[in-house]
Amino acid sequence: MEIGLQHLTKVFPGKGRKNKNKEVVAVDDFNFVIPDGKLVGLLGPSGCGKSTTLNMISGLLKPSAGKIFFGDKEVTCLPPEERGVGMVFQNYALYPHMSVEQNIRFPLENLKGDQKLDPNQMKERVEEAAKLVKIEGLLDRKPGELSGGQQQRVAIARALVKLPRVLLLDEPLSNLDARLRLQTREEIRRIQQKTGITTVFVTHDQDEAMSISDLIVVMKDGVLQQIDSPQNVYDDPANQFVAQFLGTPPITLYDGRIEQGKLWIGNDAVLDVDQKQDQNVVIGVRPEGYILKENGHLHNEFVRTEVMGRDMSVLSKNTACQAPFVRSILSTEHLHLLQDNQAVFDLKPHKVFLFDVNDGQRLRYALSAIAESRDLE
Repeated sequence: MEIGLQHLTKVFPGKGRKNKNKEVVAVDDFNFVIPDGKLVGLLGPSGCGKSTTLNMISGLLKPSAGKIFFGDKEVTCLPPEERGVGMVFQNYALYPHMSVEQNIRFPLENLKGDQKLDPNQMKERVEEAAKLVKIEGLLDRKPGELSGGQQQRVAIARALVKLPRVLLLDEPLSNLDARLRLQTREEIRRIQQKTGITTVFVTHDQDEAMSISDLIVVMKDGVLQQIDSPQNVYDDPANQFVAQFLGTPPITLYDGRIEQGKLWIGNDAVLDVDQKQDQNVVIGVRPEGYILKENGHLHNEFVRTEVMGRDMSVLSKNTACQAPFVRSILSTEHLHLLQDNQAVFDLKPHKVFLFDVNDGQRLRYALSAIAESRDLE
């Protein structure tokens, strides 16, 4: 089921005596299409409007403006029970006095008219949903007898048992420990691919979004920043916010400048740039964008190394860096190139991004390695 959002906006009134006239724009003129059968991650920091967007898609919140379409049908004013959505919440929302089987079956007991099922049909549906999430052996237990990961599977099975057209997941992994988060997100991806249900997954964790999403929708302050595949968002960020939000370790930002066709970090000319006009810029370098080189062009103060097996993390300092440390991910085979108190690098041009110093928008100037035959003076 394709989901279309047209100029979707949600404004909340101000609260309290001092703020009653200060409206809060949670979602601002949102426009995008979620393709049929895809898993889309709504990604952004807390308060960016991602859960509000999800609740408007589900029908739990009414938009202040704009329209929502499921396929060719507008559902903006339809109640949640008529939209054909399955919802999984952060806190699972299971009934503690009911068994797993009763929890999963509960949505089926409320079906009416042509959709109403007899007991045998409901039992068959429940068993199919439980088998899909691999909890068929737990149907007689109560939620309190289950682990957090098992409870999350019950919540997913309950959402799937209605055979929804759309599956909505609101921070479904945030109550799990690190190992369970990894296992459960892989399970969510497996279930989504097996069922082919259009799925919207809300998270603030960029690793989760990048690992299982077909498309990522990056949000900030209720405004859409970028939509693309996870790899394209990482490799080709639309602005400084997106570049900073995606990536572990995070991108390193330098205060830099363009002078006479060269990109400068402090006193080092690090790359050629196809831009004749001199200007100050913010330079972003991904951690894998550094090459240790004895005669490299970027000179940092070496701090220490952190060996991680095949790779190592080199920590260094640069007065132009906006953070206390520069973190570079390098192969351990290059360890011998570190000097006594210096880490000297060349930069990979495709791992370097330039941003406007005022609004953080991407400056798409062509970058290339400095030609050795040229005089840098």
